[in-house]
Amino acid sequence: MTLNSNGTYTGFIKVHMELCRPITVQTAVNPGEHAHNNNKTAFYLPAGYVNTLHISSANSVREVIEALLKKFLVSDNPAKFALYKRCHKEDQVYTCKLSDRENPLYLRLVAGPSTETLSFVLREHETGEVMWEAFSLPELQNFLRILDKEENEQLQILKRRYTAYKDKLEEALGGVWKPG
Repeated sequence: MTLNSNGTYTGFIKVHMELCRPITVQTAVNPGEHAHNNNKTAFYLPAGYVNTLHISSANSVREVIEALLKKFLVSDNPAKFALYKRCHKEDQVYTCKLSDRENPLYLRLVAGPSTETLSFVLREHETGEVMWEAFSLPELQNFLRILDKEENEQLQILKRRYTAYKDKLEEALGGVWKPG
């Protein structure tokens, strides 16, 4: 960490990206073109992905989330995400959601350099109610594809189950009931 003349300090934090849902990123059509186009792609981050971010002690949790998303041109609404601190104490792991007003670099300084003592995790908000307006159109279309696939799979399972049941009934009735 570096102490600045204004009393703030800057340094790096590592953030573990533990996202269950796909993220939407801006994609450039031409090399050198920035995120001012409407081309978006949704994809899942690989498990265990860690991102390093250079921040100031004055940066709040909300600013850290916005910086993480901006760094990779993620166009998802920052309100969908929350930053958590993960602490290791006496062979136990505790995870706690940080408030938007907390300062992650200050927490890192107080905890010391060991990531075993304190680490940061970016996750989706854990609310009971889904905030559909926070999702982009490609994400919503992806949800619909997943739901259609799951619905078709369940329909096929039901059809197989009832076909097997019908065959067993016909077999049982065939030995008892003979027309004529």
